[in-house]
Amino acid sequence: MRITIIFLMFFSIMGITNYAQDENAGMETQMKIWQEYMTPGPMHEMMNKNVGDWKTVTKFWNAPSTEPMISEGKAKTEAILGGRYFKTTITGDVMGMPMEGWSIEGYDNGKKEFVNIWIDNMGSGMATSSGKYDDVTKMINYKGTMYDPMAGNDLEFISTAKQVDENKIVFEMFSKIDGKDFKMMEMTYTR
Repeated sequence: MRITIIFLMFFSIMGITNYAQDENAGMETQMKIWQEYMTPGPMHEMMNKNVGDWKTVTKFWNAPSTEPMISEGKAKTEAILGGRYFKTTITGDVMGMPMEGWSIEGYDNGKKEFVNIWIDNMGSGMATSSGKYDDVTKMINYKGTMYDPMAGNDLEFISTAKQVDENKIVFEMFSKIDGKDFKMMEMTYTR
C-alpha cells in the first residue's frame, strides 16, 4: 500500500512538473508572438520618415467635371506611442471656414495592413480605412467608410497615399457616383 501511495505521489508530482513546463513553454510562445505584434517594423520606419512639418495644397471637387476648390494649409506629423502610430495635425481653410483635422495612422503587424482614422472639426464622425502597400507604385491603397450627412448614410471610399520623394506626398480620395470613380479630394504635402 505504501509503495502504491509513493508511486501515485511520484507520478502526480511529475504530472504537475510537466504541466508547469508545458504551461511555461506556452507562455513563452505567446510572449514571443505578442512581442512581434507590438514591435515597430519596416513599415513603421517608412512612416517615421514623414515626421516633421509640411505645407499642404488641397483640392476639393463637389461633382464630376467641375472646377476644384483649392486651399492651402499646414501639416505636422509626429510619432506617438513609441513609433507604433503617427498623428498628423492638418490646419487650413475649407470654404472660408477654419479647419483642423487629425489623421492617426499605423501599421497592424498582425493583419499586415495599414490602418487610418480621420477626424476633424467639420463633422462629428470618423472616417476609418485600411489598406496595403504596393511596392511597384510606392502607394498605400486604402478602402474605408465615412458618414455622408447629405445622403444620411455611410459612404464607401478608396484613397491612395503616394510617397513621390522624401519631400512630397500626394493623397487622393475617391468615391463612386453612378458606378464610376469620382475624385473628391487631392492633398499634396511638401516640405
